[in-house]
Amino acid sequence: MNEVILLFLGHLTSKSDVYSFGVVLLEILTGRRSIDKNRPGGEQNLVAWARPRLADKRKLRQLVDPRLELNYSIKGVQRVAQLAYYCLSRDPKSRPSMDDVVKGLTPLLDLDDLARLSFHSQQSHQARNRLQNVRIQKCEGYHGVAGKKDGR
Repeated sequence: MNEVILLFLGHLTSKSDVYSFGVVLLEILTGRRSIDKNRPGGEQNLVAWARPRLADKRKLRQLVDPRLELNYSIKGVQRVAQLAYYCLSRDPKSRPSMDDVVKGLTPLLDLDDLARLSFHSQQSHQARNRLQNVRIQKCEGYHGVAGKKDGR
């Protein structure tokens, strides 16, 4: 049953609390409100917009609050997204207990793998590859002895 309906009927359970905590995790991860009428139609409901992205590691970067400017742990984001995904399960029986959520979050306090370091490392690697490709292209234009260029 829809969590909003349960709220209005007064049928809240510990699994309803877990769902709500999943929404809070999403708000922290994205920097967005759970309902934002100022966003485009498909983005107004945070859970509906984020749920498909939570399940795909390649799309996680789309979720992260851009104001963080890569100052976050990649592993931390992956773990928080995974926890939020489980907390927001449509089937309340599939949701973790709050104890399990806390156990999942606790190790994140020790993470130190900042995205900007990974991003800069990736950029450096890409720049090295581009430089190497330029060198190869220059070398391919030269053949024979004494480095004479084709067509000369």
